[in-house]
Amino acid sequence: MLSRRNLLASAAGVAFAPLAFHRPAHAADKPAEIRIDWATYNPVSMVLKDKGLLEKEFAKEGIGIRWVQTLGSNKALEFLNAGSIDFGSTAGSAALLGKINGNPIKSIYVYSRPEWTALVTRKDTPIAKIEDLKGKRVAVTRGTDPHIFLVRALLSVGMSEKDISEVLLQHPDGKTALIRGDVDAWAGLDPMMAAAQVEDGARLFYRNKDANTYGILNAREEFLTSYPELARRVLAVYETARKYSLANYNDEKRVFVEATKLPDAVVDIQLKERTELTFNRIGAPQRDTILKAGLALQQAGVIAANVDVKKALDDLIDDRFVSA
Repeated sequence: MLSRRNLLASAAGVAFAPLAFHRPAHAADKPAEIRIDWATYNPVSMVLKDKGLLEKEFAKEGIGIRWVQTLGSNKALEFLNAGSIDFGSTAGSAALLGKINGNPIKSIYVYSRPEWTALVTRKDTPIAKIEDLKGKRVAVTRGTDPHIFLVRALLSVGMSEKDISEVLLQHPDGKTALIRGDVDAWAGLDPMMAAAQVEDGARLFYRNKDANTYGILNAREEFLTSYPELARRVLAVYETARKYSLANYNDEKRVFVEATKLPDAVVDIQLKERTELTFNRIGAPQRDTILKAGLALQQAGVIAANVDVKKALDDLIDDRFVSA
């Protein structure tokens, strides 16, 4: 896998030119617009939006691009299920849970391998290990990788969600509640988690990179069925943005800072220290970590015992739209 440092020099010159594809023969063969999310937990999406790459790709065909911000996997899945967006960014585990719950989506692309979640507490609490959460108030956003991370962490020491008091909040509000003292701990998500570290001295008392599932781009099944060639083109442009981000960290960082107004130290923690952009296809490593998350959720009772988790994962993943 390529790192930022040893990426081939040729990647640095990735051009932002529209890809050459034929226009559909009939207006009915194309949508009026493509609706896609951007999220601070998906830095590639932010570069894609900033450079206007999709707008350039589809301009000649009169297909508009509508950007929708999502604050967590749960919101992306909610928008996908409602048909409000065609492409949405989630964690792999969250996408699997959504699929099992009836969300008509396919996971089609990897945008990152992050360590974007950990269990966080304030600098002044005695909490030092998972067991210390017993009876404590913990902020969490259900249906997201941090929630699934929390469930797996509790399970690893023989505990469950019944042993804690969950406070259901969106990620930014979870961070605020922790720093304000309204909760004892938080299942954190970057960049809010990195900001809490740098600005408030918050402590990441439990980390496990392997229990962070990959950043996955999902699409509505209806869109993939109706416009398979458009989906391929969207992912080809996504690839341009991913490769550009790998080769141009300073510009990736600029885009992120302009959108979030976060200080350099916070952004460097998320983008440079805790995010890899060296994957694109959903292959064996991605399948394995998502499957393990699903089986752990089943063991914890979040997924029903009669669900065939592996079959659900097979139904979820569709890697046909990523070029070799």
